Amino acid sequence: MSNIKNPETDALFEAILSLENTEECYRFFEDACTIKELREIAQRFHVARLLHSGQNYQEVNAKTGVSTATICRVNKCLNYGDGGYRTAIERLEKEGNATHDN
Repeated sequence: MSNIKNPETDALFEAILSLENTEECYRFFEDACTIKELREIAQRFHVARLLHSGQNYQEVNAKTGVSTATICRVNKCLNYGDGGYRTAIERLEKEGNATHDN
């Protein structure tokens, strides 16, 4: 995390945390990211959710079409990262906002 921590990133994250609903998030991220960037972030989070639910690389690849290199990277973050994916996934599950990925 120390590689990205700076005042500009802090301000970005504070701005994101100030958004009040999904529609505001759509508007913000459509302004801030290209469609490709946003789809890639969403796809990685989807992969993280599938892996967190116990699905293996082959199952995730078959469902998403994501490369095994990306799946491996996401899995590494899930298991050895700073816990960002895990925190978000578990909070969504706790709040009952998780979309079921079968």
